Amino acid sequence: MNSSIFVCLLLIVSISCDAVVGKTDSTDLDALKSLKKQWQNTPPNWKKNDPCGRRWEGIYCNGSRVTDILLSGTNLAGPLPDEILLLSELQNLDLSNNKGLTGPLPTNIGSLKNLASLVLVDCSFSGLIPESIGQLGKLTNLFLNSNRFTGPIPHSVGNLSNLKWLDVSDNQLSGTLPVSNRTTPGLDLLLNAHHFHLGQNRFSGEIPLGLFNSRMALIHVILNDNQLSGSIPVTLSLVQTLEVIRLDKNKLTGTVPDNLNTLNGVTELYLANNDLSGPIPDLTGMNRLTYLDISNNPFNASDVPQWFLTLTDLTTLRMENVGLSGNLPTALFSLPQLQTVVLANNQLSGTVDIPANFSSNLRLIDLRNNSVGEVDGGAYTNSVLLDENPFCLKPEAVGICKTTQTTQSSDFIPQLNCAPLSCFSDSTLASACRRPYLGNLVFRSFNFSDLTKILYYTFLTDSLQPLFKSLQVPVDKVCLVSSMIDKNGFLVLNISFFPPGDAYFNRTGVSMIGNVLNNHLFNSPYGPYYFTDLTYAAFPGQGKNIGLIVGVTISSFVLVLLTISAGVYAHRQRQIANKASKSSNPFLLWNQGKVPQLKGARSFSFEDVKQYTDGFSTRSEIGAGGYGLVYKGTLETGQLIAIKRAKQGSMQGANEFKTEIELLSRVHHRNVVGLVGFCFDKGEQMLVYEFVPNGNLRESLSGKSGIELNWTTRLKITLGAARGLAYLHELADPPIVHRDVKSDNILLDHHLNAKVADFGLSKLLTDHRDHITTQVKGTLVTLCSSNFYLYL
Repeated sequence: MNSSIFVCLLLIVSISCDAVVGKTDSTDLDALKSLKKQWQNTPPNWKKNDPCGRRWEGIYCNGSRVTDILLSGTNLAGPLPDEILLLSELQNLDLSNNKGLTGPLPTNIGSLKNLASLVLVDCSFSGLIPESIGQLGKLTNLFLNSNRFTGPIPHSVGNLSNLKWLDVSDNQLSGTLPVSNRTTPGLDLLLNAHHFHLGQNRFSGEIPLGLFNSRMALIHVILNDNQLSGSIPVTLSLVQTLEVIRLDKNKLTGTVPDNLNTLNGVTELYLANNDLSGPIPDLTGMNRLTYLDISNNPFNASDVPQWFLTLTDLTTLRMENVGLSGNLPTALFSLPQLQTVVLANNQLSGTVDIPANFSSNLRLIDLRNNSVGEVDGGAYTNSVLLDENPFCLKPEAVGICKTTQTTQSSDFIPQLNCAPLSCFSDSTLASACRRPYLGNLVFRSFNFSDLTKILYYTFLTDSLQPLFKSLQVPVDKVCLVSSMIDKNGFLVLNISFFPPGDAYFNRTGVSMIGNVLNNHLFNSPYGPYYFTDLTYAAFPGQGKNIGLIVGVTISSFVLVLLTISAGVYAHRQRQIANKASKSSNPFLLWNQGKVPQLKGARSFSFEDVKQYTDGFSTRSEIGAGGYGLVYKGTLETGQLIAIKRAKQGSMQGANEFKTEIELLSRVHHRNVVGLVGFCFDKGEQMLVYEFVPNGNLRESLSGKSGIELNWTTRLKITLGAARGLAYLHELADPPIVHRDVKSDNILLDHHLNAKVADFGLSKLLTDHRDHITTQVKGTLVTLCSSNFYLYL
């Protein structure tokens, strides 16, 4: 913990340290009155005209001058007015977790020369980050994450020579990353900074070579979820203090620098979902790695590297779709800390042998869509995913090759005996229970993947409790409610903080919790995090009007009687309506308990797909056809997808669309384009497929794509397409005769493997006896003539 921040917080929260209580400076008083006038939901004791003498909640003074405003999580709403700049002695401004705070920051915010900490996390501020922010020479913490800021990072930020934390993630910032030149400063001058958190924005261009140097003290470099291009700078390895690197979900190209493996202090490395090429990087020297994800990059096809076995601290290995081939070394599964292995969508072959001394922590092995011929699981009984391997065609594989969901993709609720409320025996209706303050600790990286391990959670809560006590934060109990991996791949821990004795936290208690977490006074054992809260609606004085409660109770009773009466009528009407709606929307049957005939396909809402495609923007369009437009998108997991959006006039009937989805979801083969899901919402019909990056075969044969196909590659493509068609014709359930075989409908993946596409309009037809047939349709000139005459 930073000692200066620790001492500062003790001075703030300890009443005994306010040695001098004087009348508030008139200029400071005018500034606070302006805040009170322009903000909603200010503390109720902001009434007297002496904030320092009368101890306004959230306002801390040194003598007559205001030095700190700490109002995290107090439901404030309104703008940040220019009058705040009158507080010339202000040192700490924490307005985090107030989602009602909106508008731009004051243009001249740099005039607050004594400001050391600016914490505006999880608000709704917007506009540009002011250029004058570079004048805050004493600033050590700059937390602007989870707002709506736009535009570039000002070059002037490079003047903040005392800055330790720079967090502007989860905004709408754009432009290139600023570095210094002869006339302007840049981020490379922040030699005391430990944290560059710039992820989840719209930064573009290359990561500048000059961004990193050997004099820097960076621990975290987090640039995920941007639009950065070019290669990974070789200068990154100059920063030998690094522990966490996140460059995933960008547009990075080229080879991974060889010198990256000299960063032997790095524990978490994320390079997934880029366009990195060349050989799979040799990470032998990074022997402290606990979490490695380099999935979904078109690396050169290669055998499984042996440096896996040197990573003895590894908990999570993710190398999906990177061109791995050959046998998996048996010793991989014996790495002592290993929890998760994801090597799906490669060309692994031979026998998967899980030894008797496999890691006791191992929970998931995902080898889907490889060429594994044999599996010897021994005594291992946890999840092994093997779909789309030759092994699964063998009789003994029945029951082993079923797709299994893991706790990684859903909520996990630890059994920690944590009640949501703690009630007193003599409670009144107005304050029956202690009301916890609820929030989320969101970890941008973390060094484990087994969410079911209770030790992780007890260790965290057991660390928080004494910290709050040492800082005199009024928290009686810290309780973890649930954990999950969110759409960004972040670990989200939902936490309840219970007040001591009293029924409620006051504003000071809530703001102190937020201040500790948002200023990172809690030294997390799991990596970089931020804190968001749920609006606390139980401050003292709220909900204690007995007359109001009685009135609400009587009104509620009357409402219940009316609801029961109306319910009888509504039920009868609903029975009538359901008969009609089932025919117009057959998907309702899925919501009423009828099991859909789906295998692995997801149902997406219109809003989901809209988000994945950046609002169906023109830059997301990658094609068009008779069916409609095709968009490229990115799922919350980072997986690239292609969305076929049906235009008016090409939509099918609802039953036809449902039937087609059921057919497509049954198709799983490495040489057939897979259906990820569908959207039947708000009058839209969309099919969501895996994205295949190298276009179609016709473009490559004609030279349009710029890809050169030698005879060996052409033979590989031919065999792959043949295998895909053979699967459709002979092994699919039910068999499907492709309606339109041509070079346009053979797509090429990262490694130029063939994937057969556009076979889906052959319908799955079902009568009332569940008899299933297929119907051959298509372009007449490309259909097999025997099929054409067969159906004449």
